[in-house]
Amino acid sequence: MTEKEKMLNQKLYDANYDEELERERMRCKSLCQKYNNLPIDRIDERHEFIKSILGKTGENVHIEPDFWCDYGYRIKVGENFYANHGLIILDAGGVTFGHDVFIAPSCGFHTSGHPIDFERRNQGLEYAYPIVVGDNVWIGAGVQVMPGVTIGNNVVIGGGSVVVKDIPSDSVAVGNPCRVIRKIKEDDVNKNWDR
Repeated sequence: MTEKEKMLNQKLYDANYDEELERERMRCKSLCQKYNNLPIDRIDERHEFIKSILGKTGENVHIEPDFWCDYGYRIKVGENFYANHGLIILDAGGVTFGHDVFIAPSCGFHTSGHPIDFERRNQGLEYAYPIVVGDNVWIGAGVQVMPGVTIGNNVVIGGGSVVVKDIPSDSVAVGNPCRVIRKIKEDDVNKNWDR
């Protein structure tokens, strides 16, 4: 297997010293740099450009600069996707976002990780496990989502959370490590959250 094939099959792979993967990352980072430098008022151009970076998108996709990812083609976003400033997606394992996902500033989705033992880590080996985010999800500011996590539908993740385990649908979850604090209830529609 090539290193890329190992990456795509969730096996340990050489991320640091493989020429094919390095070339793909450099191409993607160059595109991200161009995207981040586009004038803010050229909205139509920015919308089309971000679609050229990502693997699959809905029609209505908006990501504020600065945005960085490793490969781009491993990211799929649904309709009505919005991400505020400072989004980082390490997408070697693949990241899928459903419809109507809103991401606050300074969030990260990290599919890549490294072995605990320093011998393999120092060889440049890593693994990449997919992240899946369902529909109607709001991710608060500064949230970090780790490899292999699935976040269900209709979920709110509180700001500053570190998500290391799956979060079920219809939940409010917060903390480090992130945990469900309650289910979303019908009467949440009647509450005014500005106080």
